[in-house]
Amino acid sequence: MTAGNAGDASAAEAILADVLTPPPEPSDAEDHARGVYGDASYGTADLVEKLESAGVEPNVKVQPPSARDGMYSQDDFEIDLTAQQARCPAGARVSLRVLKDGSKTASFADHCAGCALRSRCTSSKVGRTIRLHPKHETLDRHRKRQRDETWKRHYRKVRPRVERKIAHLMRNKHGGRRARVRGRERVKQDFALLAASINLARLAALGVRIADAHAA
Repeated sequence: MTAGNAGDASAAEAILADVLTPPPEPSDAEDHARGVYGDASYGTADLVEKLESAGVEPNVKVQPPSARDGMYSQDDFEIDLTAQQARCPAGARVSLRVLKDGSKTASFADHCAGCALRSRCTSSKVGRTIRLHPKHETLDRHRKRQRDETWKRHYRKVRPRVERKIAHLMRNKHGGRRARVRGRERVKQDFALLAASINLARLAALGVRIADAHAA
């Protein structure tokens, strides 16, 4: 249970503590089965790298670069980290500048004035500038992986099961998305009781189905 203003990813490492610690001698089958699923709230470069280091498949969505409708996003620029250059959709190449925090920027101001694609690229008077995350390579690699149709089908097959279970917690008149008590510890205990009741209801429903199957 975290504070309401805490990001989802801030709790991910604690939730996944047992997953991020590889078993002493995992078998090939166990290795293959290790995977984590999550929405874009969990798709940070740090978490992705920690999952990979632990031998876990990171099926957490990485947010694509934002852009206004009809405008070029950062994905439309060719980034060459080896040459430390960026190429815009119009073909202009500029050098990447490394900032103190490890991020990189590329300014195309000198090429934007007479560019025929400017209206689709930027509304800034000084021209287009892109900024790369310090771990751009990790994020870009996973964005490309997640465009694959096979990955999308697999993600859509697994993720809704989790959402349905969350919906079970929300559908009853228990307080739903609003806490009924004050304090993180009390909220945690309250939702533990809710989860237990949902599990008991599920077990009861399964028991009825099994009994009906035997009767048939």
